[in-house]
Amino acid sequence: MVRHRRRGEPAAVRPRILSSTPLPHAPMGRRIVGMSTGEPFPALTLRELQERIRSLFGRKDSRRGVEGTFMWFMEEVGELAAALRDPDSARDNLAGEFADVLAWLATLANIANVDLNAAIRAKYGSGCPKCQATPCACGTAKP
Repeated sequence: MVRHRRRGEPAAVRPRILSSTPLPHAPMGRRIVGMSTGEPFPALTLRELQERIRSLFGRKDSRRGVEGTFMWFMEEVGELAAALRDPDSARDNLAGEFADVLAWLATLANIANVDLNAAIRAKYGSGCPKCQATPCACGTAKP
């Protein structure tokens, strides 16, 4: 979805993370501000994210197909894994890798005709898929 860039090539625009008034959904009292203007970027629902990605890249994505898109998605997951393991990775690089993975996941869902909002609601809307509790009350956690 997001124009793929080669390792080390800076993205044209990256989200900036600034300290500010804490928001309940923002980590460590930070908020994400607009890509280039510095203005607050409105929160998107999963449905809005999918529609945004579809409107930006839908034609290209449909030509690439599921197999090609999945390969790009996995490359972005690899870049995110590398950024998470690198203690010297800049915070904006890490945020950008998360954004890339989410954008490519939305692309896959679009191509596969899966509504991510409906899928998440169906699987996790009632709590843990196994015990139905919130928070999960299952005895063991995955390592």
